[in-house]
Amino acid sequence: MEVKAGYKRTEMGVIPEEWNVNTFGKLYADPSRNGIYKSAEHQGRGIRIVNMGEMFALDFISNQEMSRVSLTSKEIATTGLRDGDLLFGRRSVVPAGAGKCSLVIAPIEPLTFESSIIRVRLDQSEADPLFHYYFFASPLGRAVMRNIVSGTNIKGIRGTELRDLKIPRPPLPEQRSIATVLSDMDALLRSLDQLIAKKRDLKQATMQQLLTGKKRLPGFVGEWEVKRLGELLAYEQPTRYLVSSSEYSDANDVPVLTAGKTFVLGYTNEDEGIFTNLPVIIFDDFTTASKFVTFPFKVKSSAMKLLKPCDSSANFRLIYEIMQMIDFKLSEHKRYWISEYQKLEVRVPNSKEQTAIATVLSDMDTELAALEQRRNKTRALKQGMMQELLTGRTRLL
Repeated sequence: MEVKAGYKRTEMGVIPEEWNVNTFGKLYADPSRNGIYKSAEHQGRGIRIVNMGEMFALDFISNQEMSRVSLTSKEIATTGLRDGDLLFGRRSVVPAGAGKCSLVIAPIEPLTFESSIIRVRLDQSEADPLFHYYFFASPLGRAVMRNIVSGTNIKGIRGTELRDLKIPRPPLPEQRSIATVLSDMDALLRSLDQLIAKKRDLKQATMQQLLTGKKRLPGFVGEWEVKRLGELLAYEQPTRYLVSSSEYSDANDVPVLTAGKTFVLGYTNEDEGIFTNLPVIIFDDFTTASKFVTFPFKVKSSAMKLLKPCDSSANFRLIYEIMQMIDFKLSEHKRYWISEYQKLEVRVPNSKEQTAIATVLSDMDTELAALEQRRNKTRALKQGMMQELLTGRTRLL
């Protein structure tokens, strides 16, 4: 294929004329280094140490609290981390951990790293650390990294192979411009995450007030009625809805649900046994987690129960919200059958107050959903920008 003007074909694909392809090691200020191992008697005090747990949890490592280890002054001088150091997962039982990249940003106290991590310190007159963090965090960078990941049970990379990786290198000003744009996107994502967390906390506080009657909406008085859950909810075990295959299809098909944190396990193109009598609450016998579902679905596990309204005067969505306030107790056989708690008593207002409370909570859910959608779109936009900027398809300078 013809290469358009201003671009050239290289072993890394088509890149701008001003870009080069270098081995990663040519950008090092010092040789890469593996982290330190210290036995148990040295742990629990001293300076902070980055473990693989922090590598998984944190893309940017700065002043977060973490485990501590006692080191000599010589060990600190040798293995101490500085602003701009890149850390790579050297070995991991989780495949995604091998070669995973994090960036150290302006630590205010001494910081070191453990033996399952490789430190790379770049020559910042040639290479911007933030740009290279984004490169290795991008789909292109992860694909390049997979070329050197090896191992069966424990996946890993070697420092020598990391040094010899071929990577694209824009001029330093362009590196910095790309890093700034992507960093601004990360800042926007963090602000959205913080706003979503605040809105969730506000909803939780509102639920605590309204669903217990501690606070009443204007115009409502009078005592609430005591009812058993079994008077409000009927249940069934959806064996005929189980997905027969463990193979999932693409996201255009029917979602397969669990009430656990993941919620959507995957998607199936099986057309038998799709549950369409909605809305419904799905309830997990093992965890007591539940979800309010308004779209067609299938379930995977026989532990799932389908809860449906059996009192026409009750607001079904409000009953679901009340369920979230219940502390379900463990049974002796460690499984939560609804027959064991259908006699639990809850207090419910009259139907008009139920509807009013449900409306308040629904409005809060709508606001949360809009923020989450905005965050997801922003995340997708960032991914698209990484693909464009880190390959040189879109230029900033």
